[in-house]
Amino acid sequence: MDDFSFLTNHARVLMCLGRHSEARMRDVAGWLDITERAVQRIVADLESAGYLRRIRQGRRNRYEVSRELPLRHPAEGAGSVASLLGLSEAEVANTDRPRREIARNGSFID
Repeated sequence: MDDFSFLTNHARVLMCLGRHSEARMRDVAGWLDITERAVQRIVADLESAGYLRRIRQGRRNRYEVSRELPLRHPAEGAGSVASLLGLSEAEVANTDRPRREIARNGSFID
């Protein structure tokens, strides 16, 4: 069977930064098993579309996700970014592991 995923890397990066607003691009890249440069491009895309805001704090960045915005594709109906972020939050709430993150294959990792 071919490998596939239900979520795009854009969705995964948004979910990661929604849960870990002070994460470094290197951390996100490692969690998702993609390059740091890919994460930077995705963050730039999300920023330019208004889904993410970068806030400089000293030498680090903090990210603020616009949870009220709608998802972009018509097939996603009236779903919002908050509903997407709720997917990972619900999974974490149903586990005894306190910190987990969504991986490239759609499963969660510590």
